[in-house]
Amino acid sequence: MRTYGELFRAPEFTPLFLTSAGLVAGQTVGGLALATLVYDATGSPLLSALAMFGPALAQVAGAATLLSAADRLPPRAALTGAALLFALGTAVLALPGLPVQAALAVVLALGPVASVAGGVRYGLLNELLTRDGYLLGRSVLNMSTGITQICGYAAGGALVAALSPRGALLAGAALYLAAAVAARLGLSRRPARAAGRPSPARTWRANALLWSGPRRRVYLALWVPNGLVVGCESLFVPYAPGRAGTLFACAALGMLAGDVLAGRFLAPAWRTRLATPLYVLLAAPYLVFAADPAPALAVAAVTLASAGYGAGLLMQERLMALTPEELSGHALGLHTSGMVAMQGVGAALAGAVAERLSPGTAMAVMAAASLAVTAALATTAPRQPKPVRR
Repeated sequence: MRTYGELFRAPEFTPLFLTSAGLVAGQTVGGLALATLVYDATGSPLLSALAMFGPALAQVAGAATLLSAADRLPPRAALTGAALLFALGTAVLALPGLPVQAALAVVLALGPVASVAGGVRYGLLNELLTRDGYLLGRSVLNMSTGITQICGYAAGGALVAALSPRGALLAGAALYLAAAVAARLGLSRRPARAAGRPSPARTWRANALLWSGPRRRVYLALWVPNGLVVGCESLFVPYAPGRAGTLFACAALGMLAGDVLAGRFLAPAWRTRLATPLYVLLAAPYLVFAADPAPALAVAAVTLASAGYGAGLLMQERLMALTPEELSGHALGLHTSGMVAMQGVGAALAGAVAERLSPGTAMAVMAAASLAVTAALATTAPRQPKPVRR
């Protein structure tokens, strides 16, 4: 499977694509509206950020306790139910007079649900597509996420201005409902990939299994270099307040180009060779920020570096080759939750370094740390990892 036409002709990929886009759109519009509502009520940047990114941080709790459900629930029912829960929770957030503490509690409660839903979604993607089609399918979902977030933030801002934050929250709930409809009507009924009932004990055992052997290095490669470079991006606003929007847009453009390159044009023989060079590309251009580059050079460096995010797709393909089929959803959910957590750690580390040094110097420090981790992982890589038989 090498073309987008073949991908969208694959049975059930289109409804899964629409479900994923609806979930991302609802999260984007609802998150922006809630952050605005909380900031208007409290004037606290910290609480506003927690309202917007709380579900992502709370995914770590889901990864530690509930992720075994990703392979032990029927995919259609799980995705439909998760979308309905998100719609209900977002509608509750729009209730007039809801205390900020209650709103944050709802947001944090939805985080573990998002962790399981991510595992179900990407596990189903791996199930729907042939082995050589997963990379292309995941790249398309990644591109859809980026484009949907860009459009969602723009639409969310317009809805907040036109309808009020509570009206925008109701629009986000409607988007979640649309995702539930797409999942229920577009996906066929499938059994769970693994037997047994989900439980924290099963989650811990599966996490321990996935963290063993060559998969450990793959997870570290998926989480750490990426998270440290996201720390660089978190400093765009203090580095250049007037140009931060341009830098974020260029980062999104570069990431889109990297996903297209890795998912559509790289031959299988090159995929195992280019992961490390792409990780180097992801970090190295940020070293120029130590010298306070001219605006044009800063834009070029950010765009070029973000193309290196395509390395994540190549490492996900390697992870799937090393993972038993019945754990594919759990493995991908663990990847997503760990990646989000490491991005938060990277942003915190970058902010702490920038407090001592300048933002530009801190970005160069984070890039150097990412390069050091990439070098360490490359020197300890096994030459020929043996895939798990499916």
